Amino acid sequence: MTAKDDLQRPPAEVRFADDLTRLREQDTAPRPPGWALSLDAARRFVVGDAKLGVRNKFVGDPSLVDRALVTLATSRGLLLVGEPGTAKSLLSELIATAVSGVSTLTIQGGAATTEDQIRYSWNYAMLVAEGPSTRSLVPAPLLRGMSEGKVIRFEEITRCPLEVQDSLLSPLSDRVLAIPELTGPDAMVFAKDGFNVIATANTRDRGVNEMSAALKRRFNFETVFPIPDLDTELALVETESAELLRRSGVPVAQRRDVLEVLVTTFRELRGGTGRGGGERLSTVLSTAEAVSVAHAVGLRGWYLRGEAGSAEDIVECLAGTAAKDSPDDLAKLRRYLEHDAARRKHTQAWADLHGARLRLPG
Repeated sequence: MTAKDDLQRPPAEVRFADDLTRLREQDTAPRPPGWALSLDAARRFVVGDAKLGVRNKFVGDPSLVDRALVTLATSRGLLLVGEPGTAKSLLSELIATAVSGVSTLTIQGGAATTEDQIRYSWNYAMLVAEGPSTRSLVPAPLLRGMSEGKVIRFEEITRCPLEVQDSLLSPLSDRVLAIPELTGPDAMVFAKDGFNVIATANTRDRGVNEMSAALKRRFNFETVFPIPDLDTELALVETESAELLRRSGVPVAQRRDVLEVLVTTFRELRGGTGRGGGERLSTVLSTAEAVSVAHAVGLRGWYLRGEAGSAEDIVECLAGTAAKDSPDDLAKLRRYLEHDAARRKHTQAWADLHGARLRLPG
């Protein structure tokens, strides 16, 4: 086992180091100032290049990737919005890796996020001993990104208080960050070429801490939509869950018919298109959640029974997913299993799903 395999989830620059190396070696197109790759090579890193053996890493509209990269080459930030689980964070990680070669300058937004976690803080022991200086300064992602010319990622920006969000105004407009505790040239940090910001916000959080009009003007908004068709979503769930199971020590492949039942169930409960009444769950049944449930199904099957996992395991794993937001969702899930799964009992996986309906709690 290598050091890379010891990590539960290595950053994109580690996971896809071979792809980055191949693209750099073949990259002869002009690069924007401060970029690690040209726009063309950065695009191929995200959407894939079969000739170079670079696999597609983002299932979505390639033109969205083009627009995102062009935005980052300008002086405007990029804000990715969409439903939870539509791979906004993954896309921001991939683009930051392609542009800067590093994706770990990340701010995780939340109610407890402070300006210190975004801009900079102080080593207070050294601050007391020596006073304010560059030695006692502890740079946070924004300061590092500006001074090193790197892209920073701001996850779930609308979960932060307005005054915290607005700490980005000056860096995005004037490309400068003031450090009033210092004097002389150290009191102002000017952004180097390559610096920019990729932020994400899910549509269910919009309005919780709505962005100020001034901050909105400094971003280009791009919407990341859910995967439109079953086959594409099924292939993605199969690929991602297989990788998770491999890292979890599960040596057997999952049954495709079980995964098809899982993805179909998610899509119908997500969109309210089931034939048993068309009820839509209030909880988020995203593709990312489907991957998580598929992973859990495989783990149950292998570590409890020594097999790949069955449709019956889906019911056991779905219970915790469906009950997150509303107790009514369990009742809706039960009705779905009673009606829609019953109509498809001519296939074994659907028959198993229907037969396991009584395993739901309550």
